[in-house]
Amino acid sequence: MKLGDLLRALNGETILPELLEKEVLDITHDSRKVKPGFLFVAVRGFHSDGHQFVPQALQQGAIAVIAEEYAPNAGSVATPIIRVRDSRAALARISDVFYGHPSQRLKLIGITGTKGKTTTSYLVKSIIEAAGHETGLIGTIEYRVKDRVYPAPNTTPESLELQKLLAEMVGVQAAYCVMEVSSHALALGRTDGCIFETAVFTNLGQDHLDFHKDMESYFQAKRPLFANLASDRTAVVNTDDAMASGIIGSTRAAVITCGMSEKADIHPLKPVNHSINGLAFAVQTPIGTVVAKSPLMGSHNVSNILSAIGVGVAQGFSPDAIARGIAGMKAVPGRMEKVDEGQSFAVFVDYAHTEASLASLLEAVREVTQGRLIALFGCGGDRDRAKRPKMGAAAAQGSDIAILTTDNPRTEDPLVIIAEIEGGMAATGVRVSSLAEAQRGLPGKTPYLIIPDRADAIASAIMLAKPGDAVVLAGKGHENYQIFGDKKIHFDDRESARAVLRRMHDA
Repeated sequence: MKLGDLLRALNGETILPELLEKEVLDITHDSRKVKPGFLFVAVRGFHSDGHQFVPQALQQGAIAVIAEEYAPNAGSVATPIIRVRDSRAALARISDVFYGHPSQRLKLIGITGTKGKTTTSYLVKSIIEAAGHETGLIGTIEYRVKDRVYPAPNTTPESLELQKLLAEMVGVQAAYCVMEVSSHALALGRTDGCIFETAVFTNLGQDHLDFHKDMESYFQAKRPLFANLASDRTAVVNTDDAMASGIIGSTRAAVITCGMSEKADIHPLKPVNHSINGLAFAVQTPIGTVVAKSPLMGSHNVSNILSAIGVGVAQGFSPDAIARGIAGMKAVPGRMEKVDEGQSFAVFVDYAHTEASLASLLEAVREVTQGRLIALFGCGGDRDRAKRPKMGAAAAQGSDIAILTTDNPRTEDPLVIIAEIEGGMAATGVRVSSLAEAQRGLPGKTPYLIIPDRADAIASAIMLAKPGDAVVLAGKGHENYQIFGDKKIHFDDRESARAVLRRMHDA
């Protein structure tokens, strides 16, 4: 593609006409990947500033550089620096052009919210496929393009990678893409240039306040997804959430409401049947009754199913196709995922890492557990510290025995993180020093143990379990690593639990 074709998407400075005819072989924001014929976009990141590497990009053969106005003038007449006010926004616009506006050539479903994005995205993908359409997936766990599966370093990738993925989906003739849209992505302009067919709002709870600073800023980061919808598109909104009216007021699109209230466009007709085998309930919708049967468990997944049905209704799918899609979505990796080695108690691994998600998880497991509930969790380092004592309180209130351990401490001392979590457990919990003490319990108090090593903590949680109990390993979910300082080590809750269960079986 010609450099001039890309620059028409920007308001950069004028360069010589002959340079506009130069062929751009590729675009990158990583100076290490620059090759002759590449266009380098200098972007300020969280850990480094791409503007520092402009000279390196030029030395490696970049035909031009896009940089912000403060960048040093390292360019030349032959290799210019095109200056823009916001290079991240520029990257999004030129990426959309470079890859041929792919979001305009498939139907893009965007799902945002603090909780439920991943499960809802898998449900929506299953419904679309049950209706007979090929669809791609972009989200927290993985990126899927037909049979190709890519690791997901971010819930929503940087704009360049996002547009490349969408173009790849177009190339395999996918009709849809289901995308989790994070608040970070919206605030950083990663989805700029994307045209959404339908946007879904699941809920808003405390999370990511290390980035957004306060709940109002967090909410405002979500709004553009709905404010930018065209009037002939659809917003699916969970009206059980307090922020639903703000989302509805932000959009000119048609709105489909979902919730437990009969006032919602999509709502359960009768009480929901909860069991260890999943959920079963009838749903009233604008297109008639949908019979929802799902192996997913918990009231929070009722909400996720209602939102997914809302997308199916918005896309004009039949009640039968929607029902088949819901039934066909068997599990989401790391979301109430069962670890079963034939033991007499249940073990669940879940990604819950906020106060609200942990409380919902424990409530869901409690609904289908005959015995005690043993909860293991921690909090990530270098992230929102205010939620730590709240998560401690949620664990103490929602479990019979709790174990505090490490999550991803990053650059923080794990024991400091645990101490801040413990500060929220005093009202309903009591610290004990051994498994025997935890087994005995105390009237009116939830015993909790502090076991910093996560593998030891998982082994202890499983050893505490008796027939009919449930063990919940929360916080990591599908992740197969822990981060200590700047190092990432392999660790998977599911692998660790399975190894302990097999040792118990062989003993």
